[in-house]
Amino acid sequence: MDDFDADEEKYLDFYRKVAVHEDMLVPLAEHHTPNGAHSYYVLFDRTATWGHPGMPQVLAVHLQREREKRTFTFEQAPMPLPAMAQSWLIHRGCPRDAISLNPELGPPPADEATRALERRLAGDGNHYAMGYSYTCDDPDDMVTVVALRALDERAPSPFRVIVEEVDTDAWTRTLREGGFATVEDALQWCDDRFAGEADPLPPVRPAAAASRSVGVAKSPAPRPPGRSR
Repeated sequence: MDDFDADEEKYLDFYRKVAVHEDMLVPLAEHHTPNGAHSYYVLFDRTATWGHPGMPQVLAVHLQREREKRTFTFEQAPMPLPAMAQSWLIHRGCPRDAISLNPELGPPPADEATRALERRLAGDGNHYAMGYSYTCDDPDDMVTVVALRALDERAPSPFRVIVEEVDTDAWTRTLREGGFATVEDALQWCDDRFAGEADPLPPVRPAAAASRSVGVAKSPAPRPPGRSR
């Protein structure tokens, strides 16, 4: 962005949220339109591990450039999972097949169930609002949990919990999903997971045949693990 400018408030916002950490941001995926007007990034933020416990460690960034005016604007959103960052970018105009993750960075999916759920999250992530996430990068238990609420009130499993676990020995990741009837049950399962007392994730009930058009999920407010709420 050296040759581009923005109004002072936007420039300072970009510096604080993106540019100041530039050397600590690892591009897991990126796409640039041929005319240079748009750039889309899925970034791993290596500074997050030293921030507030549980903070999302993935950053989605959409840059827009006015090449004739040499100005730019941007949007960014911290996300707990790369697939959710991909979804956020896809619903801002990035072609779905252009923002695939670099297979050489990070642990690969352990199985087809993980790949299938990641594809669905990337495509349908705007059907849910995010209420809670917690990322633990302890080498003995590398796990991210995300609690989502379906934006269609007719959804048979209105609350979902997504769990990503990394096997540090095999260096693979698994992604699983559970369905809950109430937000209290979903958050209790998250608490139990970090306490080592969680039951298997309950299955998601079949989705309704039709759903309303919905907006894009918002970024979560992290909550420390534990039983107190």
